[in-house]
Amino acid sequence: MQEARDRDMAEAAMRETALREAEAACQRRGATLTPLRRQVLGLVLEAEAPVGAYALLDRLKMSRPGAAPPTVYRALDFLLEQGLIHKLERLNAYVGCTDAGHAEGHGHHHPHQFLICRRCGTTVEITDHGVAHAIEAAARRAGFAVASATVEIEGECARCASA
Repeated sequence: MQEARDRDMAEAAMRETALREAEAACQRRGATLTPLRRQVLGLVLEAEAPVGAYALLDRLKMSRPGAAPPTVYRALDFLLEQGLIHKLERLNAYVGCTDAGHAEGHGHHHPHQFLICRRCGTTVEITDHGVAHAIEAAARRAGFAVASATVEIEGECARCASA
């Protein structure tokens, strides 16, 4: 029981650090991480799996009863624009960016791929430059200039595979 409490406290501390880093990154870029945007980012970061906009809205309504879908979508758009979260198209859900606040500028300019477990929904962001280079090379051969690429790979996580 104490171990679980310690783990929860460590996760809360890591989340708070990520929120402070996100706030600092926004300030450097001349953007404002408003209390609402910060709260939505916190909800994305605390989710154990990718989380959809309406699930975020339900959680947000616990502290902001008047929250409506446009409120959440505007906050998510801002967080995406600032490179603080990613949208997983396959799941129509959002996850925190592991590189958030570290890269200068806006958006997601680092290569990223996602491993998504079909059984439990666990999602892991990886950054494999080899995959990114292979995509860019293949696109170039096809006469296509890549602006951005998100790779979503579905399968089973180690925990589900061993169960």
